[in-house]
Amino acid sequence: MTALITVVHVVVSFVLILVILLQAGKGGGMGAAFGGGSQTVFGGRGAQTFLGKVTSVCAAIFMITSLTLSYLSTRSSSVVRPAAAPSAPAPAPAPVPAPVSKP
Repeated sequence: MTALITVVHVVVSFVLILVILLQAGKGGGMGAAFGGGSQTVFGGRGAQTFLGKVTSVCAAIFMITSLTLSYLSTRSSSVVRPAAAPSAPAPAPAPVPAPVSKP
């Protein structure tokens, strides 16, 4: 399931980038941010275009898949396993008696 959502997430990311780059600018550019043409900055275009609607849908899908992937990653087990608690030390082996030599 995570793999499928990841694939959808990546595909939507590329579609979102493509759709945003295909859209025409609002005309003012950065100059509008500094006092010129403030009406276009705050929605002077009127109705939303088809590419604008596609952008909104892709952005919503992107956010939903992002939240889903983050939720699934917190629910799954970690790749790094926690260190096991140290167990009681193993008993030392019994000492081996020295060989007895006969004179």
